[in-house]
Amino acid sequence: MGADGLESLSARELHDRAVRYAVRHGDFGFLWELLKAIPAAEAATGHSDEAANDLSKISALLSDAMASGEGRLGEALRPIYLDYLGRHPDA
Repeated sequence: MGADGLESLSARELHDRAVRYAVRHGDFGFLWELLKAIPAAEAATGHSDEAANDLSKISALLSDAMASGEGRLGEALRPIYLDYLGRHPDA
């Protein structure tokens, strides 16, 4: 799917495609980048307490990664999904 097609997808759809592709291809680099970005995205959405918790608990980050395509968090992470999927057009 090209960049124009990706832009039309919801944050949830971008999340699902990017995470599914990364898991299927063992792209732990992307998954780690996603995990590192979640605390900043949480803070950007006004959840600074959540960001602090995420930094101290890897289990919270893993849980967040699986649901990070939802709502305002998904929208805040949208650029990461677009960038990753743009580099992997077969996703």
